[in-house]
Parts: sequence; C-alpha cells; structure tokens
Amino acid sequence: MIFVPAASDLLTFVLASLLLALTPGPDMTLWLSRTLREGRASGLMTLAGTSLGIGVHTMLVAFGISALIVASPLAFVVLKTFGAAYLLWLAIQALRRGSGLTIDAGDVKAAAAGAGASLSRAFFAGLSINLLNPKIIIFFMTFLPQFVSVSDPHVTGKLIFLGVLFVFIGLPIGILVVLGAHGLSAWLRRKPQVMRVVDYVFAGVFSLFAVRILMAQAR
Repeated sequence: MIFVPAASDLLTFVLASLLLALTPGPDMTLWLSRTLREGRASGLMTLAGTSLGIGVHTMLVAFGISALIVASPLAFVVLKTFGAAYLLWLAIQALRRGSGLTIDAGDVKAAAAGAGASLSRAFFAGLSINLLNPKIIIFFMTFLPQFVSVSDPHVTGKLIFLGVLFVFIGLPIGILVVLGAHGLSAWLRRKPQVMRVVDYVFAGVFSLFAVRILMAQAR
C-alpha cells in the first residue's frame, strides 16, 4: 500500500507508540480523574475526546498548519497560555468538585437527567486538553515525520496513516486504564478521605502539566 511506511519503520513506530501510550501524561490523568469522579461512561467519552484531538493534530501536521502555528510567536504564546489556563482550571475543579460529584442513591432521576450533559462535557474536556496543548503540536511535528521521507510523493497520506495508527494503538491501553479506574471507583467512594487525597493528587498533576506547557518553547 502506498500510504504504509516500510516494514522496519512501521515496526519502530508501533513500538515507540506503545511506549508513549503507556507513559502517564495529561490525557491519562484526565481519563482517570473523570472515571473516578463520574464513572466509566464519562471516562470513555473523555478518551474519545482525546483521541479525536490527536486525529486533529495529525491532520494539522500532515497539511503543514502546525508548522505555521509554531513559526508564529504570538500564536504559540496564545495557544500555550490558553492550554495552561485550561489545565489550571481542571486542577481547581478537582479541588472544588472532586469528591462532591459522587451520586447519592436517592438521586437517580437527577443523575439520569444530567448524564447526557455530563458525557458531552467529558468529551469536550478530552478534546480541549489536546487541542490547547502546544507541546502536543511540537511532539507530532517532530515524531511523525521521523518515519517518512520529505521527498516521498505520498508523505501526506503516510503522515495521516501514522497518526490514525497512533490513535488505534493507544485506544486499547486507554480503555484498560478507564476500566481499571472504574473498578477502583466504588471502593474509593466508600473512602471519602482517600478520595480527597486523590483529588489533591490530580490537582497537583494538572498544575505541574500547566507549568510545563508555559515553559514550552517553539524552537
């Protein structure tokens, strides 16, 4: 197939993608946070949102738009400011609303009524955490092109293929993370003190990622 890289490059890409998928980052932190606070469906919708965000970044790299963003100092600063602000907002939400999102047994109707809105928020939270992260732009601009040649006439198609493959490699790992967190959520909700510690851990991790984004350099 013309859009599939050479076998050696493809194998290297798959192994690197597996290692990256297993490495904790803002995406995985958000999946865990949403799953523990709102349940399995919310965690899976967050995963769907982050996956779509990766797909968008793949298209931006393939068609050269990401290079324009990185080349513009103003655009890069605006993007990373919004990205850091969003992560700090997530940290504040973890502290203010973390354990308070537990649903009481007598409030099933209210929970069902708000389920759709909650899932939508989870999806857009996942999408936003990737679209507003300039470090992901830089990563994809440097990672994907390593496995194709700039002189290849099918370079755009191969970049898109690799980006989609990256998503599909990460999805099973993301699903296992969400299912594992869901298995722990019932126990954690019976331990409000432990759940509160988890809230503070997530807030600290989100804040750390926000600082790292602010320190990101375009070049």
